[in-house]
Amino acid sequence: MRTDQLGTYRLRIDLVSEHASPLAAIGGVDAGGQNVHVAALAAGLAARGHEVTVHTRRDDAALPERVTTEDGYDVAHVTAGPAEPLPKDELLEHMPAFARVLRHGWAAQAPDVVHAHFWMSGLASVEASASLLAPVPVLQTFHALGSVKRRHQGDADPSPAERVDLERGLCRDVSHVVATCSDEVFELRRLGLPSDRVSVVPCGVDTSVFTPRGPVAPRGDRKRLLVLGRLVERKGQDDAVRALRAVPGAELVVVGGPAPDAIDADPEVRRLRGIAAEAGVADRLVFAGSVARADVPAWVRSADVVLAVPWYEPFGITPLEAMACGRPVVATAVGGLQDTVADGVTGDLVPPRDPERLGEVLAALLSDDARRAAYGAAGVQRARARYRWARVVADTETVYRQVLARRRPVEVAR
Repeated sequence: MRTDQLGTYRLRIDLVSEHASPLAAIGGVDAGGQNVHVAALAAGLAARGHEVTVHTRRDDAALPERVTTEDGYDVAHVTAGPAEPLPKDELLEHMPAFARVLRHGWAAQAPDVVHAHFWMSGLASVEASASLLAPVPVLQTFHALGSVKRRHQGDADPSPAERVDLERGLCRDVSHVVATCSDEVFELRRLGLPSDRVSVVPCGVDTSVFTPRGPVAPRGDRKRLLVLGRLVERKGQDDAVRALRAVPGAELVVVGGPAPDAIDADPEVRRLRGIAAEAGVADRLVFAGSVARADVPAWVRSADVVLAVPWYEPFGITPLEAMACGRPVVATAVGGLQDTVADGVTGDLVPPRDPERLGEVLAALLSDDARRAAYGAAGVQRARARYRWARVVADTETVYRQVLARRRPVEVAR
């Protein structure tokens, strides 16, 4: 720890995000909300004067060992397994190698605190820290829990079979868990985590970028429903496609997935197009493909309603981005979406995997201009008051200091 001129302790903070690099393009199979969260948290902590490094797995041999970003934090590319893209569910066998790299670096210069993102990052971080002469406190954010994933996906869950047991072990081994919503706390308690070792700090949204006014992506005369995010089955895009039958005047634009020139070859795109053809709505389903992060606000502003309809969701950043842009949200009543979307105030909550009910709610909302405007205005207020990144970062820093105070009460309190 270092002290500035005001006597405030500035921390050396290492974030570990084994598969989700803050430098990755958003919208790929394994690139989404966690990437955004880690990037924004790192930037915010650096802006508060802390020395921040994000450790992520090298997936390209051409990547430099270390990159200093324009936001003031470093990204360290860790060699663990082949230097090529791998599905995150295949990375477990490479975590011992990841831990060895962390251990080597921390033995030379240990951080004050480690914040692991995702369960495999936690495994590597705990292993690396435990081998040091003076172990470093490790905080954990899961972003998704294997127990929840298995409950909803059953045999279709590609996670390693031992994931739930390893997450249960992490609840025992880490210094503290930073959960992103109240529903996650309940799940963590079921895994054996004591209530005094968990804090809730939500994900955030950049309210200086996601604003009601600004560029708008091109659109026609049809009402526009927008889905934003990775093209994976649990995100519920197929339910949104089927719901189009109830809103004959609307189009559904899907932003995310492969690059625009690779859309036609993508298996999930083909599956969704098949569902649209069966439902008779193929002419109103549009795939935009992956877009640059800087272009996302324009796409959000182009929508009349933004949908977030996953089967389950640990948190979900898309509703925050929609609310910050003044757009009403229709979301499934699952996980963190129940915290972020105020039902009947900033949007409507619907049951998961129920396209008929989703269609009914969308039809009613699209026909009510005044209600959409009211939802949009309330969403802006809620996003700015509760979910702006400045507040999220400050709350996360508070948790770090509380954990350090329990370990080093004299040094931290003086």
